[in-house]
Amino acid sequence: MTNQTFKVSDPQDKKMLKKVFWRTMTLSSTYNYERMQALGYLYTMIPVIDRYNEIKEDRIEGYKRHYELFNTTPTMGGFITGLSTSMEKEAAEDQNFDKSSINAVKLSLMGPFAGIGDSIFQGSLRIISLGIGVALAAQGSILGVILHLLLYNVLAHLLRYYGVFAGYNMGTSFLKSASENGVLGKLTKGAGIVGLMTVGAMTCSMVSFQIPAVFKIQGSELVVQDMLDQIFPNLLPLLLTFVCYKLLKKNVKPIWIMLGMMVVGILGKVIGIF
Repeated sequence: MTNQTFKVSDPQDKKMLKKVFWRTMTLSSTYNYERMQALGYLYTMIPVIDRYNEIKEDRIEGYKRHYELFNTTPTMGGFITGLSTSMEKEAAEDQNFDKSSINAVKLSLMGPFAGIGDSIFQGSLRIISLGIGVALAAQGSILGVILHLLLYNVLAHLLRYYGVFAGYNMGTSFLKSASENGVLGKLTKGAGIVGLMTVGAMTCSMVSFQIPAVFKIQGSELVVQDMLDQIFPNLLPLLLTFVCYKLLKKNVKPIWIMLGMMVVGILGKVIGIF
């Protein structure tokens, strides 16, 4: 990757991208289990949306577009926000641009980038820098703390900063060619499929719902959960996710859904079903 990838000729674009960089620091500051980093991502994209959309309704549409579920390693968020910036610019200049592709591409990248970021920064760099720091701190040196913070944060922030510019430049050139040869439509469809696969995987791995009830029939035990797993593994987490989704579509507030699940869970435990 050449230095040209990180260069932006327009001073206003450069100023905007620097704002995007600083705001990526807030990606996980408002983390929640409904939309995860969505509010932080929206805050990061506000300078972009405000610059490219003069009409109030278009700005509101842009805010809603980026207030969707998002979750990745914060360090890797720079590239994705830079790519989103280039797509927002393209959408503002081309009335025929499919704006749904902005969110689709963003969602398709968050999973792979999270895997890379967690492996490099959380699983490797943090452990290495902390090991060096602890070794020095055990000898009574304050350099242990300083060195750990520098080793980790300098590399992380450099990647975050240049990632914004790389994503913006690569997105601009890629989108131009993709729009001309029709690849963008295929990419949007593929990104949507990947996004749905990610949601399915998250449902399987992050939603826990079991029925440990045991019934005795003619001297033999029937474990309800084992029977369900043989028919359709992880059926209950899937059904629970669909129920929550339907309630959200009916504008039921998430706090009421969570309280409802707590009440059902407590009652189920008392009765002996759960």
